[in-house]
Amino acid sequence: MFLNSLYYKLKPIIPRRLQIEIRRRIALRKRVKYAHVWPIDEKAAKPPEGWTGWPDGKKFALVLTHDVETAEGQDNCLKLAKLEKDLGFRSSFNFVPEGYRLFPELRNYLTQNGFEVGVHGLRHVNLFKSKTTFQESAKQINQYLKDWQSVGFRAPSMYHNLDWIGDLDIQYDSSTFDTDPFEPQPDGVGTIFPFWVSGNHTQKGYIELPYTLPQDHSLFVIMGEKNIDIWKKKLDWIVEHGGMALLITHPDYMNFSERSKSIEKYPAKYYEELLNYIKGKYSGQYWNVLLKDLANFCTAERGNRQVWPEGFKNRVDYGLSTHKIKACIIAYTFYEVDFRVKRYAEALAMAGYEVDVYALRRKGQSRRENLNGVNIYHLQERDYNEKGLKSFLVRMVLFFGRVFFLILAKQLQYRYSVVHVHNPPDFLVFSTLVPKILGAKIIFDMHENLPEFYCAKFNKSPDSFLAKTLLFFERIGIQFADFTIVAHDLLRARVIKRDGILEEKCVALLNYPSKAFFKPLLEKKDKEEFTIVYPGTVSYQHGIDVALKAMAIVRKECKEAKLDIYVRSTNPAYHQELVKLIDRLDLNGSVSFFNPVPMEEIGKILPTASIGVVPKRGGIFGSEAFSTKILEFMAAGVPVIASKTKIDEYYFDDSMVMFFEPENPLDLARCILELYRDGDKRKSLVKNGYEFIEKNNWETKSQVYLDRVKELIG
Repeated sequence: MFLNSLYYKLKPIIPRRLQIEIRRRIALRKRVKYAHVWPIDEKAAKPPEGWTGWPDGKKFALVLTHDVETAEGQDNCLKLAKLEKDLGFRSSFNFVPEGYRLFPELRNYLTQNGFEVGVHGLRHVNLFKSKTTFQESAKQINQYLKDWQSVGFRAPSMYHNLDWIGDLDIQYDSSTFDTDPFEPQPDGVGTIFPFWVSGNHTQKGYIELPYTLPQDHSLFVIMGEKNIDIWKKKLDWIVEHGGMALLITHPDYMNFSERSKSIEKYPAKYYEELLNYIKGKYSGQYWNVLLKDLANFCTAERGNRQVWPEGFKNRVDYGLSTHKIKACIIAYTFYEVDFRVKRYAEALAMAGYEVDVYALRRKGQSRRENLNGVNIYHLQERDYNEKGLKSFLVRMVLFFGRVFFLILAKQLQYRYSVVHVHNPPDFLVFSTLVPKILGAKIIFDMHENLPEFYCAKFNKSPDSFLAKTLLFFERIGIQFADFTIVAHDLLRARVIKRDGILEEKCVALLNYPSKAFFKPLLEKKDKEEFTIVYPGTVSYQHGIDVALKAMAIVRKECKEAKLDIYVRSTNPAYHQELVKLIDRLDLNGSVSFFNPVPMEEIGKILPTASIGVVPKRGGIFGSEAFSTKILEFMAAGVPVIASKTKIDEYYFDDSMVMFFEPENPLDLARCILELYRDGDKRKSLVKNGYEFIEKNNWETKSQVYLDRVKELIG
């Protein structure tokens, strides 16, 4: 797969003769490797449920088709049609609408003489790089279908996405194959019979007609075959099982003159020999049918019998069944406690992807492990002891380098189809340069709006060189990526406006909690303590000192009040300041710090708390930094007290969250004491918060992410 992908990236600059030689070497290797499923995959012989056979007792269907890719190929069409007509056959010709100058007279001649004309893409390029690209092309393709009075489609190079193809106004598609590991997109459908592809509320269904005989270009130009033995072998096998012998040839590569020699052509007599073989050996046993007539037969049969496969789920096993689609997640974070990153990775693993995660390492932690089906590479230690911006950036640059070269090494084993990069830093997205060149789709995930975040963290002006540099990396990072995920809707609006990204290429996904990890307690036992809990980062911006000052006030009335802080990450210098503040406020024994715990443990701890608190500061950063902890508290059935910031007011109201004025310990203490006294108020907040979570949890929202990934990689 690596060699195949690399070849197609470099193809435009490789001389044609060298291209063919490279492809020949690759094909010869594959031919040995996949001999168990090519040219014959025995599993593909199974007929669809309810199958009753071909019309008039014919033993098999014979479908002859031709893809015309160039003007030279168009020039050979009349010769090819005459050859078939003289031998008593008819076929379907597929033309590229915008690849070369088309002659309407040729199309008219073909249709008037019993042949068929279909549409072969728009230009001879991959239509399925993105759904937006395909939808734009589909409008033009539909117009050509209408103008040519065609009902069928075949994609160039047999790229396909059967869900998207439903946007075309067609009766049938023929962009797949039973088995062919030599195609750029080598996922065979594993059947030598037609099958039905269901539509949806915006699409009608259609018949899919996979080709089942090896293509002429593969056999004679790439593999260099000097006879039609493989065609005859596969045809005999299809006849034996009563299937559909559907062949694609290219008049572009047929040589109708024995005097003309070219490395890109093969003798047209090979095709003539095949037709004579069919006519001689299987006279009276075959149904030579056009694609459109075969589609009509299949549609009628499906309606009459009410039995037909609703889509075809099988895929050819090329001996790579353990090699799932590869996905990669990169995050400058500790994977085990970064729930956002962890949920994405596990969602991909559950959906059948093989997932590698490149993340940070704690002291004593193994460099590699597997958790819940996710391969985690702990590349670099971090103690959160950066003394300033320089130290902070140096560590991130080192991490960037390690990721870049590890991914480069991985490409020698396999390639990634999608790479999901989380900020900070924004420049980390460029570590995916190699997989992007090799065809991977890049997702850029903005947890934070970094220009604002770092100005707040390092006390810099929004007009400073730092802010402008970070904004530059944000913009080029978004343009580099294929799709952008942001942490909330306010950030999405800002990114679309200031970075010039298209709305359809950016989605806001909150860090939704998983209901599987948070089980609210139906009846909370009376406890001696009134426990206030904070799980998260311990830093100045997160306002833990504000919570401590509020606790000093609360303790005067509520002696049983306790504050438990479950540290996900911490700034050591700030932590020492908090320890001194605890001593000064006489809160020893009332405030406890706990080391990071796994998500599963947090899910058990939070429901036992009396109140959850989010004391973050306001300002440029805090006002738009969404607090995931609010959602976690709601999912755990815990009433929430949070700073009244722009972003939190955007999603929540006073019926779900009790707000206090940011950086005001007195107001925070007032809220804590009010909830301490008013049990009904606590229950009301819990009820309304949980109703919000019922509609907004990872189980329901993860599909948005998985759909985007599927859409990106086709």
